[in-house]
Amino acid sequence: MRILIATVTAGAGHLQAAAALEEAWRAAHPADTVERVDVLDFVSKLSRKLYSEGYVKVIDHAPELYAHLFKKTDSPALMRKLTRVRRTFAGRANAKFVKHVKEFRPDVMLCTHFLPLEITGAMLAKDAEFRPFTACVVTDFEAHALWMEPSVNLYCVAAEETKARLVARGVKAEEVVVTGIPVAAKFSQAVDAAAVRKAYGLRDDLPTLLVLSGGFGMGPVAEILAELDKVPTPFQTLVVAGRNEELRRELAGQDRKHPTHVLGFVRNMHELMTISDLLITKPGGLTTSEALALGKPLFILNPIPGQEAANSDFLLQHGAAEKANRTEDLPFRIGQLLGSKKLAAMARAAKELGQPAAAAAVCREVARRCASKL
Repeated sequence: MRILIATVTAGAGHLQAAAALEEAWRAAHPADTVERVDVLDFVSKLSRKLYSEGYVKVIDHAPELYAHLFKKTDSPALMRKLTRVRRTFAGRANAKFVKHVKEFRPDVMLCTHFLPLEITGAMLAKDAEFRPFTACVVTDFEAHALWMEPSVNLYCVAAEETKARLVARGVKAEEVVVTGIPVAAKFSQAVDAAAVRKAYGLRDDLPTLLVLSGGFGMGPVAEILAELDKVPTPFQTLVVAGRNEELRRELAGQDRKHPTHVLGFVRNMHELMTISDLLITKPGGLTTSEALALGKPLFILNPIPGQEAANSDFLLQHGAAEKANRTEDLPFRIGQLLGSKKLAAMARAAKELGQPAAAAAVCREVARRCASKL
């Protein structure tokens, strides 16, 4: 079979989920032709910059505006009314991607963003011979109405709550399967924790906090570290500044009360999470799923209204996370958690929620359904 995995650069999560799916499909079906593409690779540099960077800037500088847009567009009835308009615009604005898809002739399309779903829908409406099996892989714990495309054959979702939301909104129950959010295979592999701690100069007798800024280095990381210095309980901190080199240099040059190791962009997140006792992070769907796959509890700080708030609600409901809306609350809250029975209970809850084999589950279900149609 010919498998096209389509995504969009709008935050790192969609890309990571697509990469995990490619890895899993190649492992399960090595004879298949698999290609992973970013829709934005087929548009002008200006369009790509506006789409990818615009998303980040709105979230960073105008979260209230983003929350308003998120809420207003989260209406299946509105999305159904706009289906033709959305498809027409998506098809015309992404003509080069449409051409590529026609030339590739996929039997299966796995989409980890709603934009390729809109484009596929437009193609299906025009071409009776274009009929790939289309799977929508939702990368958060709540499915926004934008993910709901009439052309989708199968929705792969994070949890039973996500499935229930889609079904309540009119999707047939048999077209939704709970797989978890795809994460890389390395989040299922054993890690030599002692060796990793030694490599980073970490002590074995101190709890480790992992502070994540996301791939773009967003968030009040400096403020978080300043507040963590006020925690009386001894601990050590790993900080990942992502691709923000300016932030990394700034943080690395500061003195801290607690031992602190500042890193830039990393490719061994599975190792860093494995050796950590608590993650302080934004609750993006992929970061959350990676942490849960390893049974790591999260402390969520000021989630972005919209999908992060929904992810936060899910984690809090299941006891795998704690949340604060202000950095000044950190010293008291973190001080209470470190070494407590509650932190251990959060870790157990996280492990129960984790689905490290989600990528393989998506591929297995899609392949099964495709085989049943032959």
